[in-house]
Amino acid sequence: MKKYLNLIGGGVGWVLGGPIGAILGFAVGSMIKNTSTEGVQNVYTQTRSHHTTTNDFVASLLVLSAAVMKADNKVMKSELEYVHQFMSKQFGSAKAKEQMLLLRQILKQPLPLRQVCLQIKGNMDHAMRLQLIHYVFGIAMADDKLDSAEVKTIENIARYLGISQKDYESIRAMFGHDSHSAYKILEIDERSTDQEIKKAYRKMALKYHPDKLSELGPEIRKAAEEKFIEVQKAYEAIKKERGIK
Repeated sequence: MKKYLNLIGGGVGWVLGGPIGAILGFAVGSMIKNTSTEGVQNVYTQTRSHHTTTNDFVASLLVLSAAVMKADNKVMKSELEYVHQFMSKQFGSAKAKEQMLLLRQILKQPLPLRQVCLQIKGNMDHAMRLQLIHYVFGIAMADDKLDSAEVKTIENIARYLGISQKDYESIRAMFGHDSHSAYKILEIDERSTDQEIKKAYRKMALKYHPDKLSELGPEIRKAAEEKFIEVQKAYEAIKKERGIK
């Protein structure tokens, strides 16, 4: 039992309560022979910190991943591989294997998406919530296309998490790469002046700077660099298009 509790137990704070705690309790209970779900959930009644830890973030990420993967009523192999590769890259193969076991159990459950997101919103800061949205778009794009049901689910996640429409469109544009993507990433349009573009870049570079997630550890900070790089690429593309020095 201890082995499975360690998947989420070490250094976990607020996710051990509320709807996420119930989901994790069911998942861990299902993974342990001769252990009832109720018995596992009782572990989650301990005193918890409201400070977001790396494990809080990962647990939230796994639940939201499952919600997006289930959106179109079929779980794709490419989606599972995306999650596994992400976890392996950030935490190593051994930890990723354990996290995938947990994800497979989460996928078997009905997920109260709104309640889950409200729990996350009440405990995570804005930068962390933006990172979650970026990640779930990666899940949806694992098969190189955005299914309408998946998009709707991500829209709901963003709304429940308190993510603005501009922030949502900015992150979505990072996976689009059409002729307007660079402007959308910087939350501006083609009518913006060169000065407004420079100002927008500075604002977005600050918003998506990886250091905003440094408290979650080097693994999550490293993952956050992808958004920062997309902002830089968008700015460089517009500069080249306009001949901005």
